[in-house]
Amino acid sequence: MLLALQISNLKRTALHFAVARSHMSVVDFLLHHKARLDMADQHGLTAIHLAAWSGNLDIMRKLVKAGADQKAKNEEGMNVLHFAAQNNSVKIVDYFLQDLHLNDLNKPDGKGKKPFLLASEKGHVDMINNLITLKLFTSEKDKDGNTALHLAAKNGHSEVVEILLEQWEEINDLNENGETPFYLSVEGGHEKCAELLLEAGSDINVLTQVRTQHPSSTQNNSSALQTAIQNGHLSLVNFLIDRNIDLVPKPEQKNSPLHLAVVNNHLMVVRSLLDANHDINCLNHRQETPLHLAADLGNVELVEVLLKAGCDLKPVDKYGKTALAVASRSNHALIVDMIIKAERYYAMKQEHLAHSEHGSDFSLSFKQDHSTQTKQIRSSLWYLAYNQLKPQEWKKLALFWKFTDEQIKAIEEQWTGKKSYKEHGNRMLLIWLHGILLAHQNPVKHMYEDLVEAGFQPLAEKIRAARSPDMDSRKCAIS
Repeated sequence: MLLALQISNLKRTALHFAVARSHMSVVDFLLHHKARLDMADQHGLTAIHLAAWSGNLDIMRKLVKAGADQKAKNEEGMNVLHFAAQNNSVKIVDYFLQDLHLNDLNKPDGKGKKPFLLASEKGHVDMINNLITLKLFTSEKDKDGNTALHLAAKNGHSEVVEILLEQWEEINDLNENGETPFYLSVEGGHEKCAELLLEAGSDINVLTQVRTQHPSSTQNNSSALQTAIQNGHLSLVNFLIDRNIDLVPKPEQKNSPLHLAVVNNHLMVVRSLLDANHDINCLNHRQETPLHLAADLGNVELVEVLLKAGCDLKPVDKYGKTALAVASRSNHALIVDMIIKAERYYAMKQEHLAHSEHGSDFSLSFKQDHSTQTKQIRSSLWYLAYNQLKPQEWKKLALFWKFTDEQIKAIEEQWTGKKSYKEHGNRMLLIWLHGILLAHQNPVKHMYEDLVEAGFQPLAEKIRAARSPDMDSRKCAIS
C-alpha cells in the first residue's frame, strides 16, 4: 500500500524523505492520507526538524497546521529553532517567534548551546542579525564554557565576530579550557578574526588557564604565539610578532617559542623568530638551548640556521651535555661535523684569523660540501684518510690542528667497525678544509707544510708530487 510507512536504515519514514527533499506534492499527498507526523528516526529527528533545517516555510506551515509537535526535540535536545539557526533558515525563525510566539523554544540544547550560539558557530550573518533584532542576543556560555564570540572566533567567521564585538563586554572571557576568543582565533589560523579581536582590546599575551581537578587551582599552559607556532601558522606568527607579542616565555612555560618552532620543524617560523631578535640561547625546562633540540632531532636545515645566526655552542643541558655531545649520542654525524665546523670557525674569527667584514661570510655554510670547486681537494683528502693514514694518525693531525678532545670524541663515537678510523680521518680532514677555505687560504700549501711540521714528512712529499694546478687554486670556496 502506497500509504504504508517506508522505514530506512535510519528509521526514516516517507514523510522524512519528502520533507528533507522539499517535495511539496509528496508532502501534501502523505498529509492528506494521514501520515504520522511525529515519527522520529534513530537520531530523534522528526519531519518538523527537517523542515526547519531545509528552510522550506511552506512545508513547515503545512506540518504545523496538520498538528506536528512544534516543540519536539531530537536526542541532542535540539528543537526547530536550533535547526533553523544552525542552517540560516531566517524565515523559519521568524515564523515560530513572531507568528507562533513560541519564545520558549529559545533554550539551550543538550550541549548548552542556544540558537544564537549555533548561528555564531556556523557563521550565519543574516541569522545573527535577525536574532539580535529579535532581542535574542546572548553572552551565555555552552557546557564547554564557550560564548558565541568564542565559537565564531574559533571557526574563523570574521563577519560574525565583527557584529558580536559591537555587543560584547568581556572580551577576554575564558572557556573551560582557559581559552579566550583571541586565543581560539589564533589556534585555528584565522588572522582576520585575531586582528578584529586585538583591535577590540583582547590581551595578546594572555595564557590559557587549564583547570585542574581542584576547582580552585589553575595551570598556565600556552600563549597565542605558541599555539600559532605549534600549528605552523607562519603568517599568524609574523602577525603576532609585528604586534609586539612577548617573545620571552613565562617561568611556568616549559619551552620558549623558539624551542617549539624547532621541535615542530618549522624552519620559516624559526627564521621569523630570529629576525625578531628572539633569544637564540634561551633555555627550556631541561636546560636545553634550541640547538640542543635541533641537534637531537638531526635536522640539518634547522642546525644550519642556528649556527649561522651565531648561537652559543657551549651551554650544557641538565645532564651536562653540549649540543655537540647530544648530536654525537644520537649518531647524527652530519650534525656533529657541522657543529665542530662552527666551533672552529667562530674560534678562528674571535682570534682575528678570518676576515671580520660581514661580506666575507655571505656564503657561510656549515653543511657538507658538495661543490665542484672543491671536488679535487676533497678527493685527495679522502685518499689520504682511506689509504695513507694509519690508525690513530688522524687524531695526531687533529690535535695538531687544535681539535678539542670533545670534538675528537664526538667524531670517533660514530663507530662502524675496525676500519672506522678511515671515515673519522676523512671527516676530520673535511672539517679542517672548511676552516682553511673560509680563511681564504691555500689548502694544498697548508696541508704540505702542516704534514711536515706534524711529523708526516713522507706523506707531505707524496702530496707535493701529486699536486695539480686545480688543487693549488686559491679560488676554492665553501658553497
